[in-house]
Amino acid sequence: MAQLRERLRHLTVIIYDCDGVLIDSTRANQAFYNHILARFGLPPLSPEQWEVVKPLTAAAALDHLFRGHPAREAAQAYQRTVDNTPFLPLLRPEPHLKEVLAQLQGRCHLAIATNRGKSLPVVLERLGLAPFFEFTVTSLEVRHPKPHPECLERVLAHFRVPPTAACYLGDSPVDQETAARAGVLFGAYRAPELAADFHLADHRELVALLEV
Repeated sequence: MAQLRERLRHLTVIIYDCDGVLIDSTRANQAFYNHILARFGLPPLSPEQWEVVKPLTAAAALDHLFRGHPAREAAQAYQRTVDNTPFLPLLRPEPHLKEVLAQLQGRCHLAIATNRGKSLPVVLERLGLAPFFEFTVTSLEVRHPKPHPECLERVLAHFRVPPTAACYLGDSPVDQETAARAGVLFGAYRAPELAADFHLADHRELVALLEV
């Protein structure tokens, strides 16, 4: 615990995953995938499929959902053209998020590293989150998406800080692995089953941790 407190004391960059951490996007993402599945005559997502695809990029998710299907390439081409606007009303910011981001601004650099792609800027604007973040990295801006650490390494390079000065907040085993490979602290948000340096059930708990 003393070692964790010491690292938190020197924290200068907080990096967030997007889906499941900043926003509740379950309904929106399921609707997006179900729209594509329906277009090619396939049934809606099963619970088992959702558990697999929810941390993936859209391209990787569709590779899984259309594995062995003759329309796989057509589905990939179609998803790149889909207008995300109809799904935006299904998004919600996580509880207490904005008040916490407002408290963190000025004391830490705030960034996002996500497997979400082209829709990230639209989502952030829609939910009023864009002004809080100085730097973002999406799956379209890296050669290797998570769990490869490239997205986190790009954030560290942007702010010119070592891994010991940053933490990553995520909610999946993919996020856990990404943080470990980048050498940054990992905070698990509403995911008590994950191995993490610290766990958060509420965003307000991060402020309390930083004030210890």
